[in-house]
Amino acid sequence: MTFTLFLLATIMNAAMTLLPMSRYEIWWIRGLDFPRVQLITLILFTLLLACWLPEWSHSGNLALFGINVACLLYHCWWIMPYTRLHPVEVKSVPAGKALHPFTVLTANVLASNRHADCLIALVKQHKPDILVTLESDSWWQQQLEALETDYPYTIKCPLDNLYGMHVYSRLPLENSTIEYLVEPDVPSMHTRILLPCGARVRAHFVHPAPPSPTENEESAERDAELLAVARSVAAATLPVVVTGDLNDVAWSTTTRLFRKISGLLDPRIGRGMFNTFHAEHWFIRWPLDHLFHSHHFRVIRLQRLKLQGSDHFALLTSLDFRAGHNNGNRMLHADAEDKELANDKMEHKNVKKSDVPIPVK
Repeated sequence: MTFTLFLLATIMNAAMTLLPMSRYEIWWIRGLDFPRVQLITLILFTLLLACWLPEWSHSGNLALFGINVACLLYHCWWIMPYTRLHPVEVKSVPAGKALHPFTVLTANVLASNRHADCLIALVKQHKPDILVTLESDSWWQQQLEALETDYPYTIKCPLDNLYGMHVYSRLPLENSTIEYLVEPDVPSMHTRILLPCGARVRAHFVHPAPPSPTENEESAERDAELLAVARSVAAATLPVVVTGDLNDVAWSTTTRLFRKISGLLDPRIGRGMFNTFHAEHWFIRWPLDHLFHSHHFRVIRLQRLKLQGSDHFALLTSLDFRAGHNNGNRMLHADAEDKELANDKMEHKNVKKSDVPIPVK
């Protein structure tokens, strides 16, 4: 009986490890990119089960044991960068020594949530320079009007389909646009932020639809939108920030490809996972809300904030603008195969990097 359980668990562990290695974009395969931490836990329990095997040193048992160890190491390879055991990709700077601090609060509010007072309180407490809301509809827009005295620069796209977006800024926003890059009802926002020091930052706010049985059967739409933005910012001369709910985890093949193509840095590398979803279920959490940036910044602080009524935590990211400084080391670079894959995904959904607005005055 114990051997049968061990065998079945090994087959399941191997299948859930091997399937995401494929390039199939169907939702249930791409969904297996998400629970790597949970799979590590499952594999550890499977290895523990092997301790009760009679004659576990038998060659067949050892082979199954080895398969589980290989799966464990593979998932750990993906997860390791998002632990403190890994070197940071972006250098830190204490708040007191920051030259030009810049803070963004990214919050998927959950459209049905009616605790706008909690988000407003977080904004007043942490005083971010930019607030980005996702899933915000007309009701949320009305509630957040209270912020416009302190955040007079706005981009508003209230929608009732879970893809509404709003940006509220203390800092001037230049040439802001709302685009529908891949799907006609899924917007993205593009602007240029004027920092107090006079520097301008190119910013892109995104929330592509996820691969799921209730949204898109495949990840093609999500992947194409993210890669179009990546291709566009790769040639940017200005500092760049890309943030939002990517509906993808930090340790997926798509997000890794985004980092390779864009050349942007991930401030979470070497600092932690900062799992933002699901806020109510600790056992199924993963990082869906992201902020990537160019080499022009150092990290002051990353913090996950409780957002009452939402299924997401909010993500607070404080950066220090330091142009011309050695702010870290980019760890991923695109090769010819990566570029070809990105092109194929974009062509499949008929989106080009030129479709992504370049905010210029």
